[in-house]
Amino acid sequence: MVGIDRGVTVSAALSTGELLHVPCLRTSEQQRLRQLQRKLARARLGSNRRAKVKAQAARLRARETDRRKDWCEKTTTAVAGRFDVIRVEDLHIAGMTWSAKGTADAPSRNVTAKAALNRGIASSSWGQLVRRLEQKAPARVQKVNPAHTSQRCSACGHAAPESRKSQALFRCVACAYTSNADVNAARNIAAGRAVKARGGHRAAGPANREPQLLLLTA
Repeated sequence: MVGIDRGVTVSAALSTGELLHVPCLRTSEQQRLRQLQRKLARARLGSNRRAKVKAQAARLRARETDRRKDWCEKTTTAVAGRFDVIRVEDLHIAGMTWSAKGTADAPSRNVTAKAALNRGIASSSWGQLVRRLEQKAPARVQKVNPAHTSQRCSACGHAAPESRKSQALFRCVACAYTSNADVNAARNIAAGRAVKARGGHRAAGPANREPQLLLLTA
């Protein structure tokens, strides 16, 4: 059994302690893309130069998309082959990635931060990861209520926002258990609280009993 916590900084944290990252463009490629975007902003509409720059930028973005898909395929194949039961948070991704600008009647605040979050969710392949797991491990993927998985201690069960010290650090204010924050959340997910496939809620003990398997090589 394994629990998977999806994030932006860490694309997927496993309850075994593994931290997986979706590959992105290399630094030189990112710099090249920014240069092309600046050129595109200066290029005249309808010009041949603009069309050429757009095509170059599109090739870079396509390269990133291909790497993301390849990572997702290899990762889901490895996870589906290693674990009998795979638990993930039941996230409403479409609702989480609503327009950063809002509407004319209800404009959003912190537009830049929200837009960055939306891009991060998309680039981490949250939806694609679960869809491919469900296809490769039919009837073995269970969706768990996401409430408080990042605030609950996977060792003692105490839930408190203060325990989440930072993006990376979790230190329980009740028992002083310390862990990577994403791994702690993944262990809560693996514990199976409020598993929808079975219905209702159940009390579960610590979920840090999975064997410490080798890191994925995908």
